[in-house]
Amino acid sequence: MAKEFFVTGTDTGIGKTVLSALLCAALDAVYWKPIQTGSVEGTDRATVMHCAEIPASRTREESYIFEPPVSPHLAARWAKSRIELGRIQKPALAAGETIVIEGAGGVLVPINDSEFMVDLIRHLGAPVVLAARSSLGTINHTLLSLAALRHAEVPVAGVVLIGERNADNRDAIESYGEGRVVGEIPPLAAINRKSLRDVFELYFDSEAFRA
Repeated sequence: MAKEFFVTGTDTGIGKTVLSALLCAALDAVYWKPIQTGSVEGTDRATVMHCAEIPASRTREESYIFEPPVSPHLAARWAKSRIELGRIQKPALAAGETIVIEGAGGVLVPINDSEFMVDLIRHLGAPVVLAARSSLGTINHTLLSLAALRHAEVPVAGVVLIGERNADNRDAIESYGEGRVVGEIPPLAAINRKSLRDVFELYFDSEAFRA
């Protein structure tokens, strides 16, 4: 049976793509980003291929791709289109493979006039790995995101904190958020397959990512 993880974040630019690359490198996973905006600046699929050093065959094409770096609902509207959940179906995988699915923006980013990123997460049914910054402000943003996921009855595999290590914020998220911090990504001098795998080995709970 395939293993699946949906990487979402507490905010835009939080580090979802680096986390996705890390998981692809560490778990030898397939990468898929169903909705890509901002392709005029490059795609996250290309970034993950570069950082995790994986070939295109270990990625899957986007279901929707838009050039402007704006919210999915707005990018689709500008393109005179509409994002439909029914058009977004998980790609076929070989038995035992792992897929890392990366969202766009945060949990409550709208994807059309009535649905949000959390609805896509629920539609695909993969447990969430929530990317959050480790610094000031993370407690509020992380607890709100966890509450939204819980309200939608979406399973959460855990939270990954990105940035300088902060034990107090980690403890607060685990205590008040009733969730588990399953990994941390410290500032990296270089981002490549080896450095990402080293971070996973040193700072992640590998058991959280087993079947």
